[in-house]
Amino acid sequence: LVDSSKFILVTGHRRENHGQGFIDICKALKEVALKNPELSIVYPVHLNPNVQKPVMELLWDVKNIYLIAPMQYESFIYLMDKSYFIITDSGGVQEEAPSLGKPVLVMRETTERPEALEAGTVKLVGTDTALIIKEAKNLLENQEAYEAMSKAHNPYGDGNACEKIVNFFRKEMLN
Repeated sequence: LVDSSKFILVTGHRRENHGQGFIDICKALKEVALKNPELSIVYPVHLNPNVQKPVMELLWDVKNIYLIAPMQYESFIYLMDKSYFIITDSGGVQEEAPSLGKPVLVMRETTERPEALEAGTVKLVGTDTALIIKEAKNLLENQEAYEAMSKAHNPYGDGNACEKIVNFFRKEMLN
């Protein structure tokens, strides 16, 4: 990958997506990759055989999909920051991505992060092949839609909690 290349970061591990779910997800990723040869998809593949089997069988030969080993947290955050947007079933990624201004397509039917849905930082796509393709295409081709998600209010804070806490204690200790 070149630093300046546009890429989608993908993660997936949820048990609810095992089997046909991951097959459908992989079909969608393959279609997005083939229709956008200038785009890369980076997928750190979970070690669970129920995830690895469909991913390796369906995506190993797609030239612009990079199947890589799971990553250390710092390296993964770096990839999140450099990505154009993220497709995931991870709750943690749904919480972290808004701080980086990254839209998230969530491969689940529901989420325990309704505040992210309400804020517009994430969109549920489930494992529906056509819906994943449609929403990925929308983010890739519709700048207004991309900016609406990437610039939406972060429901998890503004990143300044530490500074606010320190200032609070300084103020309290000086009074």
